Amino acid sequence: MSLPRFDPADYPVQLAEKVARFAGDFAPLGVSAPEVFASEPLHYRLRAEFRMWHHGDGLVDYAMFAADDPKTPVLLEDFPAAAAPICALMPRLRDALRADDVLRRKIFQVEFLATLSGELMVSLVYHRALDEAWAAAARVLAERLGVQVIGRSRKQKIVLDRDWLLEEFDVDGRRLRYQQIEGSFTQPNGGVNRQMLGWARRQVMGVGGDLLELYCGNGNFTMALAPLFEHVLATEVSKSSVRAAHYNLEANGIDNITMVRMSSDEISDAFAGGREYRRMKDVDLANYRFSTLFVDPPRSGLDDATVKLARGFDRILYISCNPVTLRDNVAALADTHDIAAAAVFDQFPYTHHLEAGLLLTRRTAGG
Repeated sequence: MSLPRFDPADYPVQLAEKVARFAGDFAPLGVSAPEVFASEPLHYRLRAEFRMWHHGDGLVDYAMFAADDPKTPVLLEDFPAAAAPICALMPRLRDALRADDVLRRKIFQVEFLATLSGELMVSLVYHRALDEAWAAAARVLAERLGVQVIGRSRKQKIVLDRDWLLEEFDVDGRRLRYQQIEGSFTQPNGGVNRQMLGWARRQVMGVGGDLLELYCGNGNFTMALAPLFEHVLATEVSKSSVRAAHYNLEANGIDNITMVRMSSDEISDAFAGGREYRRMKDVDLANYRFSTLFVDPPRSGLDDATVKLARGFDRILYISCNPVTLRDNVAALADTHDIAAAAVFDQFPYTHHLEAGLLLTRRTAGG
């Protein structure tokens, strides 16, 4: 497979092909025409990473590799998929690296993180130990470029100021704030993410009761959905994501969320009356009135225990980054739940990837 070609003229046809494939795959489950949320055709990615290719006399360039030719670098002058601030920063950073041997020596990779709120971070990854000389040069670089700079090498991370950005944007007239920690997962397509949050909120508007959320990450959906429920119990296994989520609770002034650092199979076991979990000692499941389960699992989808847990909920709101495992999970729930709403979100234009959202509702007696 070659590297993607970013031509806005091709985008509508490519998106239509992905949507048609999704609709065909889910037609046996009752989906005919999912709601479609398109991306901006250019400058949509808030995250981008590149190998740094050394050649000539002190030259270094951004590089990518095609899957069918992983040894031949494709040198890049720009990257139209990246957010405009990243694109504007790329040549300035490259020229700064070329001009400074301390920053350039054995640099292996550069990772960019941007926000809709205008903050930028650059992580410089090296095949050598970083010393005070590097830190001094990096501080000058950070001030000159007006960005956060992180240095990484094997078993080493140097943070000059802070290793997180603060994202801010509006959803349904409400300002949401998120701490995004370097190296942790964040949504790559900011515009489509806002559309996902809006769609998810519409599916549970007026439902009330309590919400159980699995795989909550840094609280991307949690902060948007919490005002629609009386109480929220949210779980996540990543320590850094949980730490960011706690920050986000305070930043958004939300006080109806309880967070526990547990995996989906652990919380499923707790609901089934399994062993006692120390991290659940302050949580009384009997006091919750769960109306809705929200899941946004990894590409592997829901495990069998979590599918069994999902059967006990009247509503299941499912966001998926892998339509294949989504289809398998929904098929496993087809005897108890119907698909009430479906949407697709094009987080990654010009690729075969397509994210999806489904609202499943419990079948009525005789339904």
